[in-house]
Amino acid sequence: MRLNSMGDWRRTHYSVDVKPEMDGQEVTLFGWVQEIRDLGGIRFIILQDREGTVQITVPRKKVTNEVLSKSDALQRRYSIAVKGIVKKTDMTPRGIEVIPKAIKILSTATQRLPIDITGKTPANIDVRLDARALDLCREENIAAFKIQHTAVQAIRDFLFERGFVEVHTPRIIASATEGGAALFPVKYFDKKAFLAQSPQLYKEELVMSLEKVFEIGPFFRAEESHTRRHLSEFVSIDIEQAFASAEDVMRLLEQLIQYMCKVVNEKCRRELATLKHEVKVPEVPFQRLKYEVVLQELEKEGINIPWGEDIPTPAFRTLGKKHPYFYFITDWPTHSKAFYIKPRDDNPELCEGFDLMWSWIELASGGTRIADKELLIKRLKEQGLNPESFYYHLQAFDYGMPPHAGWAIGLERLTMMLTGKKNIREVTLFPRDKFRLTP
Repeated sequence: MRLNSMGDWRRTHYSVDVKPEMDGQEVTLFGWVQEIRDLGGIRFIILQDREGTVQITVPRKKVTNEVLSKSDALQRRYSIAVKGIVKKTDMTPRGIEVIPKAIKILSTATQRLPIDITGKTPANIDVRLDARALDLCREENIAAFKIQHTAVQAIRDFLFERGFVEVHTPRIIASATEGGAALFPVKYFDKKAFLAQSPQLYKEELVMSLEKVFEIGPFFRAEESHTRRHLSEFVSIDIEQAFASAEDVMRLLEQLIQYMCKVVNEKCRRELATLKHEVKVPEVPFQRLKYEVVLQELEKEGINIPWGEDIPTPAFRTLGKKHPYFYFITDWPTHSKAFYIKPRDDNPELCEGFDLMWSWIELASGGTRIADKELLIKRLKEQGLNPESFYYHLQAFDYGMPPHAGWAIGLERLTMMLTGKKNIREVTLFPRDKFRLTP
């Protein structure tokens, strides 16, 4: 088949822009063939673009032979351009169709596609991920990632409005950011280096100059957990603020979540309808539950967790039934949190760390950071870490490190909440986990 070039054709409208009041107007549309229905004397082509679909109606006796010939040749996922006239009609859900004056076939597709992007024939997630470029063409996936885009834009707007500076920290580092073994080693010329787990230490150092910073970017953890909420490569939204405490950044976080939910509700109604999902705009402040109170609540449900132990997933699921929306867990045991989280002055066994929960899923973690060098060295040693490995970070504390606090949100988990998806791979463009390195 001979393919056409675009020539001087350029899109005049997306599918969603074509409305009944445009009856009789000429439009030029670009997109892909989603479906073809042939009823003999008339053929219906469903054209899909990133905004949705529109029906191209080809009445055999009312179009040119060239248009008829081009429409005869079409198959699913062909990339095409259509120049035609908008016609008002009661026969389509949106009350419009387009009668083509000319069709250009820009590219073809294989006859046997690995998945049905209309969703009428479902496929399991691994089959879909193996054909991810095609899977992402499904309308519900387009909707999910447009919601994610809107959420990120809202987060940036919110933080810019409050004086935060966007920064970009290194992804190749010489030693662990937070300790532990969940690191990916990389060969860095003749040295051994690692992929960054988080921007934590860099963003702490940056509050000495820029005071209020944030970063949105990918980070890496050699995550052994293979669950519906863990990835090896993920996008983190991090903030750090000088002259602030855990309570200050908790207020910032809950206000950000409220603003983001409001923006998504306002700007993504069509996408939310596609996903059949509702995003409630939460009231602030969010409930704050102390770690000790959480243990007491779980004990009443027959789940006994010794004080100081982490809370396992089954217990969080039970907790989520009692608290189905947003809430903070505060006053964690100091030894359970990262070395840089500040112990409470009145009770060093507890720390000024917090987790933001949504039902049973942890969305964010943060707290007041240690600003005292000697205390930080002590905490490093308590967690079995060698202070020498953190030489350059500790050096910064000789230059006037201010009191500071911050948090980090996992973008993919946040998107799960906004879209109603149950598997984190659904809201990751090309997910990476223990078993998947392609496509």
